Parts: sequence; C-alpha cells; structure tokens
Amino acid sequence: MGSCIALNIKGYNAILREMGCGMIEGLDHINIVVSDLERAKRFFEMFGFTEIDASELRGEWISTIVKLKGVVARYVALALPASELRIELIKYENPASVKAPDLGKANKIGLRHLAFRVNDIEKEVERLKRNGVEFLSEVMVYKKLGKKLVYFCGPDGILLELAEYSSDN
Repeated sequence: MGSCIALNIKGYNAILREMGCGMIEGLDHINIVVSDLERAKRFFEMFGFTEIDASELRGEWISTIVKLKGVVARYVALALPASELRIELIKYENPASVKAPDLGKANKIGLRHLAFRVNDIEKEVERLKRNGVEFLSEVMVYKKLGKKLVYFCGPDGILLELAEYSSDN
C-alpha cells in the first residue's frame, strides 16, 4: 500500500481504486449527541440547515452497531442546502447520555463519530481489516434509508463509521 497516494484531482480516484488503494469519497455526516434534541435542531436551523430525516432508533440492529445494550434514541438528520454537509443530532433515552466534564474544551480527545461515505463498504471493510482495523459489528443496514454502515475505532478510540448508500439515495 505504500504506493497509494492521496490526490484530489478529478479522474484520479478511479485509477487509485484500480491500484487497490481504497478511497474515502468524502465526509458523510457529523453526529452530535445532545441533551435536548429540539433545542439543538433549532440551533442548527439558524445556520440554514433543514431536516431531511427524523426517527426513533431502537432494537438489536442499533444496539449491535453502537455496542450499547437496549438502545432507545431519537435522531434528526439535517442538511445544508447547496452543499453535501450533513449533521445528525441524536438524543439517547437509553442508555442515558452523561455529559463529560469539560466537553467543550478544545484539547479534549475524540468526537461522537465521523462517518466516511464509500461506494463499496464490503470492499473497504476487508481492506481495513487487512490493515489491522477491528470493527464493532458486521456491516448493518438502516433499512429506512437503504444505508449500509459499520462502526470502528480510530486513533485514541475515536469512533468512526463507514457508510454506503444505495443508488436510489
């Protein structure tokens, strides 16, 4: 893999994929755990974000993905029109979220998670496994959106996600 290089030049992504370099296609979304979902939603709407999805998340599939038992949560997905920027706000009812002390300090390690959009999640999972990455679960599907996803940890335990959408989305 030492021959893989990162280029942001149109047309090179396909060449690099053919070389087996595996490419992240972009940042999929930023997920933020909040204590008051409606208040957080209103805050981001002030910046022009609009709601694109909202759901209650519960069941074995979400508990398996995030490695927490008995998950019950509500989430709202927001998009910034004329861009690809998306934010997911999530409020965990169970297990309840606990605010970490000094959460807003710039030198705190970690985020909720960053999600990377890919075009072939299974291929990326295999490539990353070969490079020592351990996943929290197998690839799961969020059926409402036809989205395949899987979580894994990065440096310092930062939670990351791979996400693949069907061509319909």
